[in-house]
Amino acid sequence: MYNLNMTPFVLPLLAAAAAIIYSLFLVRWVLRQPTGTPNMMAIATAIAEGATAYLKRQTLTIAYLAIPLSLILGYFLGLPTAAGFLLGAAASVTAGFLGMSIAVRTNIRTTQAAKHGLASALTLAFRGGSVTGLLVVGLALLVVTLFYFLTGDLKALIGLGFGGSLISVFARLGGGIYTKGADVGTDMVGKIEAGIPEDDLRNPGVIADLVGDNVGDCAGMAADLFETYAVTLIAAMLLGNPIYPLTLGAIAIIGSIIGSWFVKLPHNQVIMSALYRGLIVSGLFALVIFYWVTPNLNLYLTTLIGLATTALFVIITEYFTSRSFAPVKSIAQASTTGHGTNIIAGLSVSLKATFLPVVVIALAALGAFLLSGLYGVAVAAVSMLSLTGIIVAIDSFGPITDNAGGIAEMSHQPKKVRAVTDALDAVGNTTKAITKGYAIGSAALATLVLFAAYTQEFTSAGFSITFNLGDPYLITGLFLGASLPYLFAAFSMEAVGQTASAVVVEVRRQFKTITGIMTRKAKPEYGRCVDIVTQSALRQMVVPALIPVLAPLIIGFGFGAKALGGALIGSILTGIFVAISMTTGGAAWDNAKKYIEAGAFGGKGSLAHQAAVTGDTVGDPYKDTAGPAINPMVKILNVVALLIASFLHG
Repeated sequence: MYNLNMTPFVLPLLAAAAAIIYSLFLVRWVLRQPTGTPNMMAIATAIAEGATAYLKRQTLTIAYLAIPLSLILGYFLGLPTAAGFLLGAAASVTAGFLGMSIAVRTNIRTTQAAKHGLASALTLAFRGGSVTGLLVVGLALLVVTLFYFLTGDLKALIGLGFGGSLISVFARLGGGIYTKGADVGTDMVGKIEAGIPEDDLRNPGVIADLVGDNVGDCAGMAADLFETYAVTLIAAMLLGNPIYPLTLGAIAIIGSIIGSWFVKLPHNQVIMSALYRGLIVSGLFALVIFYWVTPNLNLYLTTLIGLATTALFVIITEYFTSRSFAPVKSIAQASTTGHGTNIIAGLSVSLKATFLPVVVIALAALGAFLLSGLYGVAVAAVSMLSLTGIIVAIDSFGPITDNAGGIAEMSHQPKKVRAVTDALDAVGNTTKAITKGYAIGSAALATLVLFAAYTQEFTSAGFSITFNLGDPYLITGLFLGASLPYLFAAFSMEAVGQTASAVVVEVRRQFKTITGIMTRKAKPEYGRCVDIVTQSALRQMVVPALIPVLAPLIIGFGFGAKALGGALIGSILTGIFVAISMTTGGAAWDNAKKYIEAGAFGGKGSLAHQAAVTGDTVGDPYKDTAGPAINPMVKILNVVALLIASFLHG
């Protein structure tokens, strides 16, 4: 019988509890801040209601699939695995739902705080985002630690990871289809055809657009990094000492809480400096304390590799997506000669952006392996993911400030208020891109660890499995696996296009049939667009989400364990490139448009601006739907392969 020894679990459980308790303290603080005028309240309430209604319907849709899956897992793999699956799914839903709930209540308060200056608005937006970040790591560490403490069953933990992964891919897909379908459809008619500003209340799709920021960038990102964090912990626990990864996570949570206290507007008024200061303090705290809990120097050096990888991904992603550097400026410059040259320049940047991150991942994996073998690679991945709390806080800051700007525009706040929210929103676009880059980098290391766990599953069972490039089954698997991220991305992009088309038709209809919208004498039917986007997103997320669940079953049972191993390798390789290219390229397109809107190359309304809007329209589903969703998609492939490995060698 499993011997319950509480001592090794005390620190992880206390750190997880601290994260959750501190996030509740932040919730209480945020909700005590003033909310603004009745007009602002009406807009914020509509956003909150739309976001909550969507997440409830999404959760119900997922439940129809999750419950039968849990029964299947229970029948074939045992009750602990099924229980872990349901626990992982429930915790992932909870993290996303609670984080989004506070985000849609922070947005209006950030708008109100903007009346008192940049420092007040920054503090409020970041604290609202910190709730999501701390809930993600707190709940993930809590459920993994508690489940292992109670069961002592490492294999059942794979079920917990599968539950988080399933929610993640649905949240990323559904939220991404929602946010970009609404955004693209709303902008195509409002900004391009009608010539009205972004976030103008005369646009029938504007509320759906703002709802999408929360269900995609907030709830979707929370579910994505919850799953990556939990799955990486589990994979590391499978490969070596199961307590050490939990200890690293606990220390970094404390560091993230301390780091969040240092996010304050500096004298030079540079917002990014304030956010980076919090990240640097968190990283330095982890760097120092990791040394005292690590059993040997080589293993400690692998934790430094993980932290360094985080820093490099932040720097590289900012370079390719910030308006301050050459890649974004080159896209803006190309916009002066037309729509086609904008697209060509954006695609060029998106392809270039893959090289340096992949070099970093390759060197990190190699260095960690040379120091401590496969377990060293796992520890480097855990170390990189350990800063998830502060990273997600920085990310959730983005949709909060985006919504705050929308509320300011729609409630006709003074220009000084919009100037503050615009400054925050501009930084928020970069932080969202950085977080996506971080998620991809950490997922790349995590999937390498999961693949190692898949091969070890055969070795531990007494079976020999080798991967020889002369083996036709391996080659078959490589090609099949390599094709999956492209197929998945194609379905995702197609879903955004169809949803956006439905929004375009509806917005045009309202402009044509409801007289007085443009003169503000009549109110658009916002609920119609919200309902259209909700139904379309929920309907179209199912097929692509099933690809990573069914593909390992078909390849594994159809062609064997070696073919499935090849498929995992193929999907990891192409998945990294496609995800980085799409997310970074899309963000570069977006910020090139904003660079022009800030006054470059003729500013708003110029020919360059029109071309940049086209590029941004293409880049939106790249960066917020297809690209980010590839992360959980590739991890689900690996987790399902782990679950069925025993049937392939039995």
